[in-house]
Amino acid sequence: RFQDAGEHLELALAAGIPAQFVDIERARLAVATGQPELAVAALSNAAQAGFSNPSAITDDPAMETLSSVAGFQASLDQMKRNAAPCEYDPVFRQFDFWVGAWEVKGSDGTFYGNNRISSEEQGCVLVERWSSASGSTGMSINYYDANTREWVQIWNGLGIQIQYRGGLQGESMVLTGGIHYLTSGDQRDFRGTWTPMDDGVVRQFFEESTDGGETWNTWFDGYYHPVAAGKAADDGS
Repeated sequence: RFQDAGEHLELALAAGIPAQFVDIERARLAVATGQPELAVAALSNAAQAGFSNPSAITDDPAMETLSSVAGFQASLDQMKRNAAPCEYDPVFRQFDFWVGAWEVKGSDGTFYGNNRISSEEQGCVLVERWSSASGSTGMSINYYDANTREWVQIWNGLGIQIQYRGGLQGESMVLTGGIHYLTSGDQRDFRGTWTPMDDGVVRQFFEESTDGGETWNTWFDGYYHPVAAGKAADDGS
């Protein structure tokens, strides 16, 4: 009853079922009726409408006959991008120079602590896990806000909370916002700058202001030295 099926798909669309899901069923119907080009066209429409479950296609034996039809692979590729947009949009890679396992030192070589920054949630989030030389810890969540087109960091730990946002300035990531000291209740302007250097080191430079941003004082100046993969695994850094 293929004709009835087609009519009911039109009724489903009119009733408010999202077009991407209707198009997937249209593709299955087209396969059943021996119309592979029409099936791929329906898959393409579904992909363009935002369908983000390519395994629903690749795991369906009925769709195997479409693998050699022009446009089929392109539709699957678009579905993969829909499922993990951050992995495909280069703007989400702008802060990746900070990803890795690091030993953080001062300019004179003084050891400050270990930091690990990992890319998570299919490239949409950078998670920082800090452990200082004294044993204190903290962490931050970093992400690109596609609505405001800014990078955001939210830090908690060491008795402080920091929220700031910004973006690339040249090769440096520069974020500006505020720091809140939980014990004293003080709130100050805060700025962080991360700069990749030629030798693989990343400089992290923090400043705070007590006069509304008129002047800035150094709060932290650290140099991130990459830790070898084997060492990072051994010490858990």
